[in-house]
Amino acid sequence: MIWYLLKLLILLPLIGGIAWGSLKLAQHMQAKLGGSQSATKSVRIIETTMLSPTLKLAVIEFRGREILVSASRTGLTRLAEAPAREMGE
Repeated sequence: MIWYLLKLLILLPLIGGIAWGSLKLAQHMQAKLGGSQSATKSVRIIETTMLSPTLKLAVIEFRGREILVSASRTGLTRLAEAPAREMGE
């Protein structure tokens, strides 16, 4: 019984520390990789709205155009397209 408690007192903080370190490493790597790719992205999601649990509307900016799409379980459908607005509008 004492051997079990001793192992528990040693291994529990060790496993917790490994899990915490893995999460911190994943956050660091995501920030490092995400920052370098953000300048090269040609597609940007402007806004999303849930219409129902299975249907979502999204405005996507691509090459100076704003495209309104509906996203459902069956896929994406383009609904409308317009020139992109300026950021201040």
